[in-house]
Amino acid sequence: METRTVLESAEISRALTRISHEIIEANKGVDGLVLVGIPTRGSHLARRIADIISRIEGVEVPVGSLDVTMYRDDLAHHPTRTPLPTDMPVIGIDGATVVLVDDVLYSGRTVRAALDALNDHGRPQVVRLAALIDRGHRELPIRADYIGKNLPSAKHERIAVRLAEHDGEDSVTITSDRDGTAAAAADGRASTEPGASTEPVA
Repeated sequence: METRTVLESAEISRALTRISHEIIEANKGVDGLVLVGIPTRGSHLARRIADIISRIEGVEVPVGSLDVTMYRDDLAHHPTRTPLPTDMPVIGIDGATVVLVDDVLYSGRTVRAALDALNDHGRPQVVRLAALIDRGHRELPIRADYIGKNLPSAKHERIAVRLAEHDGEDSVTITSDRDGTAAAAADGRASTEPGASTEPVA
C-alpha cells in the first residue's frame, strides 16, 4: 500500500475559510443560516466553519450535529455503528437555510440519509451541502454546493480525513491498495485506522 498526503493543516484551514466566504456570499449574509454537521468529523468541520463565519460577520451562527446512522439504506449490508448524539440548535431549522457539513462526499448515501433525518427535526427553507473532500463515484444524484477539494479517486483507494479535535492532527491522505482490500475493509462509515475517517459509501 502507498499513502500520500493531499491536504495538510494549513490547506484544510484555507479550504474551510473559502467555503465560509462562499456560504456567506450565497446566503447574502448570515440571516436564517444554520450549520449542521454529520458526525463525527463533519460536526467538527461545521463548528470550525461557524467560527470562521462568526469572525467575519460578527454574528454567532447556530450549529448542530445530526446523526444519520439509523436512516441509512444499507444497514442490512454493513455493520451498524453505535448512533452518536444529535444536537440541533435551540432555534430549530424551520424556515432556515441549513448547510449540511460532511468530511468526504462519495456515493451520496450518507447525505440522502441526512436529508431524511433532517425532516424529523423541521422543514428548512433550503438545504445546501458542504464537503471538505469530493472524491466522486456518486451512486445518487447528489452534489455538494461548497467543496474544499475535488479529489478524483479510484474505488480501490481510501481517503482518510484526520482532524485535530478527534485525531490530534489535521490531514487528508489517500491510500492506494490495488487488490481492493482497503476499500472492502473500510466499507461503511467505520474506520479501518484508529481515528481516521474513511468514507467509501458516504
